[in-house]
Amino acid sequence: MTEKPSTHAKALRLNVDAAKYGTFAEIGAGLEVARWFFRVGGAAGTVAKVISAYDMAVSDSIYGTSDRYVSRQRLEAMLAREYAALVEMLGASRGDRSAFFVLADTVATRSYSRHQDGHGWLGIRFQDRPGTEPSDVLIHVYLFDKDPARQQEALGIVGVNLVHGAFYHHDEPAVLVESLRDAIGHDRVEIDMVKVAGPAFAGYDCRLASLQLVELGYTESVMLAADGEVVQPSEILYKRPLLVERGTFRPPTKVTLDLLARARERFLQEPDLAGHEPVVLLEMTLRSLTDDDRVDHRDFIDRAEVLHALGHCVLVSRSQRNYALVETLSRYGPGRIGVALGVPTLRAITGDNYEDLAGGRLEAIGRLFKNAVKLYVYPTFDADTGTVITADTLPVAPDMRHLYQHLLANRRIEALDGDPALLRIRTSDVLARLRRGETGWETAVPETVATIVKQRRLFTAGRADGGSRS
Repeated sequence: MTEKPSTHAKALRLNVDAAKYGTFAEIGAGLEVARWFFRVGGAAGTVAKVISAYDMAVSDSIYGTSDRYVSRQRLEAMLAREYAALVEMLGASRGDRSAFFVLADTVATRSYSRHQDGHGWLGIRFQDRPGTEPSDVLIHVYLFDKDPARQQEALGIVGVNLVHGAFYHHDEPAVLVESLRDAIGHDRVEIDMVKVAGPAFAGYDCRLASLQLVELGYTESVMLAADGEVVQPSEILYKRPLLVERGTFRPPTKVTLDLLARARERFLQEPDLAGHEPVVLLEMTLRSLTDDDRVDHRDFIDRAEVLHALGHCVLVSRSQRNYALVETLSRYGPGRIGVALGVPTLRAITGDNYEDLAGGRLEAIGRLFKNAVKLYVYPTFDADTGTVITADTLPVAPDMRHLYQHLLANRRIEALDGDPALLRIRTSDVLARLRRGETGWETAVPETVATIVKQRRLFTAGRADGGSRS
């Protein structure tokens, strides 16, 4: 196994590479990335300018006004302004021999007045060769050290990793993403968004970079907007009511959408929503994408394509248990969360002994319903008995019966009606028929899903890997 270079070695390599030249623009945590390049020596070969528009009025005068200073919008404004200025000043004199770049970050760390975990946006706009159009890498980080100086140190390390990875690993995006947390532990930094774009990444589906963050354990979840755009979850979820449906979506069936529609209708009746439209989120776990201990990237792209065609946001998480998913989502604000699920999932929630938790089943149920969380439960057809089972008629173990009745009585679990014509549909049956090349599977899925599956030959053998370069 090849030993990874140290932060010092990475910064020095860039400093002695005469072809790399650029600007460091940093707001909110000192000039922590630029500091590394001065510290290791030879910075004159890399650093064209260092700027920290720390005062808000100064920042606004340079980059324009913004509702939030620690945001993607501010980062993108910094990259655009500083890159244009760099090319304007130096393009004529050294544009034929220098690959220009701008490293920018806007960060909020712990301080005397701010006691929350730090977080921030970092990005680099760079030319992979002199004279080419620039490419971008944007990331969002959380900083968990309790000491402000340690948070600043962590930020500097991640920033050096970002510059080094962009220049030396852009032709291997998976290596670039993995390198972002070199020399820094998971207990210090979380990276929950990475987006790559531009000619240096031609042919690469940047959604795979997001998936890789979850694979590597760099974050608990990543999010794609309804249009397929890679986003940081709080950009969409912050203080918004949220309705989430968990599933494999392989492919989404008519039951999938009927459950979601009925849950949304009931969710909108909650008094505290006050007419606010909820974010509807379809979530799949990393485990559902895993086969033989390997994540199937093509399968992930297939499912994402279909869900985007249906107009829904997508979340990929490491949360196998429902209470863990709710805890992950709750970090983005105190808003109400509705969970749309079927009776089989509810049976698993109430039937598991949770032997890994000190408080067992009681702890798991308490954590699931800790905040304003409600389960909306779609019925299922029981082939063994020939009956329909609902949340109201679900048999539960005797030691769970009183707690379960309490949750029903207090409307923390609510039974939904189901379409009798759809209750016999099973996603696994649809996928098996599709892969065998049989006809008739189309009747079990929405027309939009059938069309896109056929047009793009999704969920079938022989399709090119979504991560390949053209």
